[in-house]
Amino acid sequence: MALIGQGYVGLPLALRAALVGFPVVGFDIDTERVRALNAGQSYVGDVSDAELQSSLGRGYRASCQPADLEGFDIAIITVPTPLLDGKPDLGFIESAVRMVALHARPGCCIVLESTTYPGTTEEFVTPIVKEVSGLVAGEDYFLGYSPERVDPGNQHWTLVNTPKVVSGYDAASLEVVDAFYDSIVDTTVRVDTCAEAEMAKLLENTFRHVNIALVNELAVFAQGLGVDIWRVIDAASTKPFGFMRFTPGPGVGGHCLPVDPSYLAWRIEEQLGIPFKFVSLANEVNASMPPYVVARAGTLLATQGKTLRGSRVLLLGLAFKKSTSDCRESPSMAVAELLASAGAEVRACDPYVSDVNLGEVNFDLVSFDAASLEDSDLVLLLVDHPEFSPSLIAHHAPLVLDTKGTLRGVRFRGCLL
Repeated sequence: MALIGQGYVGLPLALRAALVGFPVVGFDIDTERVRALNAGQSYVGDVSDAELQSSLGRGYRASCQPADLEGFDIAIITVPTPLLDGKPDLGFIESAVRMVALHARPGCCIVLESTTYPGTTEEFVTPIVKEVSGLVAGEDYFLGYSPERVDPGNQHWTLVNTPKVVSGYDAASLEVVDAFYDSIVDTTVRVDTCAEAEMAKLLENTFRHVNIALVNELAVFAQGLGVDIWRVIDAASTKPFGFMRFTPGPGVGGHCLPVDPSYLAWRIEEQLGIPFKFVSLANEVNASMPPYVVARAGTLLATQGKTLRGSRVLLLGLAFKKSTSDCRESPSMAVAELLASAGAEVRACDPYVSDVNLGEVNFDLVSFDAASLEDSDLVLLLVDHPEFSPSLIAHHAPLVLDTKGTLRGVRFRGCLL
């Protein structure tokens, strides 16, 4: 089988397929990634070097040569689907589909996993495959869609035990797609059409996006009203029905929440001419959180007779969520840029992130220790990594703004979001 894209989604799936007995070519256009993978060096937090090395001995290999896709029985596409000027950018999907189609043959199966708007598989993928290969979906080859449900850093819900939604272009395709994933994961969930599966993924992330925006806005209001939002959430969470716990923070990040709901909103407005108001409002609220955090930081420093300009600010956490190195769309990066533009001297600590992950953002990475905490005018706790000891922060940070509620119940000099 061929698996296109060897990132946070594609690599774990490729290794799992190899583990259950499939010969797997993991294709990626990044030559350095391919070199590292074939050397047994993982760059994905949820995949250890040992797991990768074990799969290399069980039929997995990485490649950046399209010719290595020749003869595949099943091809899974797990490439990024970013936004471009606020609209879906399917450029990576198009490139991947064209490449796969060049090596497609009658009887093969192609599955898209990339998050996208309802209708992509049938309206976008099938014409490309027919143009390039002459093959017709449902007649010459099997086609399906199965949305990824990867949660980086989650040690409990993994690829294997998270139920996998599967769909097919037609009934025969669904049987083939389901049979494949049934050999990979514990549970599959069949839906009737690819569009339903595509929309199910967008519903999952839009649900999270909207509810996070709700508690983020409530956190701002609660602070103004003198109410502890964390205690409010704790109290509401005791209700055994009709309530699901979401907590505030400095914003949203990663490859899903800042992007996926906009795919659904775009599709609705493009096809129906109606704006998806909930998504627009959630985007606005969540995007406002980094500026709000910086404003709160300035207010807190003012209590000590200081301003952001010239102050040494230490950021705890750069990833978009705890226990992962993924910095894509991380609100911490937005906070860092806003602080720097305000004249603050920014440093950061993240045990999961190296210089390689930082890209164009220019500030020093320091260790999480007493010296780094003490050598700061203000500490911003932005990610609740388990390595960030609350007691160490409380004892050595001169001033703290905790955006994640990590220091609740600990006496410290500062405030919660």
